[in-house]
Amino acid sequence: MRTPDGPLRQRRIVSSPLIVLLLIAGTAQAGRVAVQVDGVEGPLHDAVVAGVEISQYGERDVTAAQVRRLYDNTENQARTALEPYGYYDAKVQGELKETGGGNYTAELHVTPGEPVRINALDIQLDGDADGQRGVQKAVAAFAPGKGQALDHTAYEKSKATVQAALFGAGYLDAELVTHQVEVQRSTNSAEIHLAWKVGTRYRLGKTTFEGAQFPDEFLDRYIPWHEGDFYTQEQVLLLQQKLIDADYFAVAQVQPDTENAHDGVVPIKVMLGPAKRTIYTAGVFFGTDTGPGVRGGIERRWVNRRGHKMKVEALVATQLKTAAATYTIPLPGHDNHSLNFGATFRDEDTDTSTSRTWGLAATDSRIWRGWTRTLGLKFLTGNFEVANLQGDTTLLYPEVSLSRKRADDPMFVRKGYSLTFAARAGHESLLSDVSFAQVTADAKWIRGLGEKSRFIARGSAGATYVGDSSERDRNGVPINGFDKLPPELRFFAGGDRSIRGYAYQTVGPPLGTELMPIAQARCDRLRENKKSCKNFVVGGKNLLVASAEYEYYFKPNWGIATFVDSGDAFSSFDSYKQKTGVGVGLRWRSPVGMIRADVGVPLNKDKDTSSFELHIVIGPDL
Repeated sequence: MRTPDGPLRQRRIVSSPLIVLLLIAGTAQAGRVAVQVDGVEGPLHDAVVAGVEISQYGERDVTAAQVRRLYDNTENQARTALEPYGYYDAKVQGELKETGGGNYTAELHVTPGEPVRINALDIQLDGDADGQRGVQKAVAAFAPGKGQALDHTAYEKSKATVQAALFGAGYLDAELVTHQVEVQRSTNSAEIHLAWKVGTRYRLGKTTFEGAQFPDEFLDRYIPWHEGDFYTQEQVLLLQQKLIDADYFAVAQVQPDTENAHDGVVPIKVMLGPAKRTIYTAGVFFGTDTGPGVRGGIERRWVNRRGHKMKVEALVATQLKTAAATYTIPLPGHDNHSLNFGATFRDEDTDTSTSRTWGLAATDSRIWRGWTRTLGLKFLTGNFEVANLQGDTTLLYPEVSLSRKRADDPMFVRKGYSLTFAARAGHESLLSDVSFAQVTADAKWIRGLGEKSRFIARGSAGATYVGDSSERDRNGVPINGFDKLPPELRFFAGGDRSIRGYAYQTVGPPLGTELMPIAQARCDRLRENKKSCKNFVVGGKNLLVASAEYEYYFKPNWGIATFVDSGDAFSSFDSYKQKTGVGVGLRWRSPVGMIRADVGVPLNKDKDTSSFELHIVIGPDL
């Protein structure tokens, strides 16, 4: 007895081998297509390849029938792909070649012709928007401009730039009402017509803070505008940067509250999230000027709801030991105004000097015309040894400094600079052992050269006036006032950040002949006790050092450098003896920061100068 499913089951069994054979045949005929384009290069070549559908089958199987169907549309697709770049009269000829094994090559020979050029650019802005600097700049830079080739990508980007400039200038309701590109193939030309209805220019309304650990009264000091001022995106971004720089917040977002804007006034909404309150830091380091060492610290980002800060740091290296504690009190105002109190200890032992000093400082810091201005009073006391001669000092002196820094990328600067100017003075009648006055200036300038190179220029200068000390030696002769200055207030050259090729603090005026016997005798005693003897360099009253450096990065994170450093530390211009060091170096943009290893060779070598010096520095560019 036959079931109803019998014949159907039989047909399935018979047809299965046919399906398998067809699948095998289809697979055998499947292949890949390579696309070759000539006649155009660069972006035009890439646009043609991306614009033809057949190029998608370079890594996908395709049958012979599919290849021919796809190829039939290739020439039109190639011409269309060139139109956004202004080429509306391109000629494309092609050939499809079978290369065996079911594979094909589609050859396209492109003649782009002359691009369509802009003969009229008409941009209309109602109201007074065209008087705003940012808007003027965006309109003036609009591309493509008159006489330039039509480029739709540049056109769309320029439209967006003008729209952003209008928004940034406070025209939050600006709307593009006309946007036309009229192409005339007969004359190979085009006209661009754009018109914006900009509307009202908004003013800044009330600023509200959410999510902060401080009261609004404290946060108001960071607002860089007055309520009622015209809205600008620059001011909004400045507030955001100020909040980030305050180092209280892990999240700081500032944006206009456009949903609640009305009557030409837009409120500002600030979303904040507290940062981690206590930071512990620790690490190891190495520098040729300090030797290997460890550092650590504890920072309390805010001590109370008034935003006070506290920080303690310590560093221990073979040639340098320091400890410092600072307490910062932020003050009201829009200029990052703060009072800072600190205590320091410094124990340094170099080839030239040894010093152990303690210090106290009280400073007032604020932003002034784009500079960080610091006014302070410092107290320094301790003992030291320079050129194997021992001394001690106590100084109380006011100090003022101006500093400014700009960098496009703090981790790897391609366009930036830093400037620091400082002045300090003390008087013997005011708790100081000697009267003195000193000014210093330091500068660094960095510029990228192409994509793989950088040029770095650096310079330092200083000058010191020192009066005679009221102290007298055993013969009743007044002690030279310069001898009462600790190494921190004398000028030396040589080292990682000075003249490479010379060891740290080894460039400067030598000890005077009248004191040389005393220093030499002490040096001989130290040698007998197997202790190190210092170089006979006492430091100078003046400093003048300059450097030029070129870096080339053969890989994204690896580069080589060549440099020349020159200058001297001296006490009078008659005694100026220029020292120059040249050399090469290796650069590594490591995960922990820039690492620099330089080998410097001194060009003004004497009997105590090494043939070369290795300098290693880890740290930021500025």
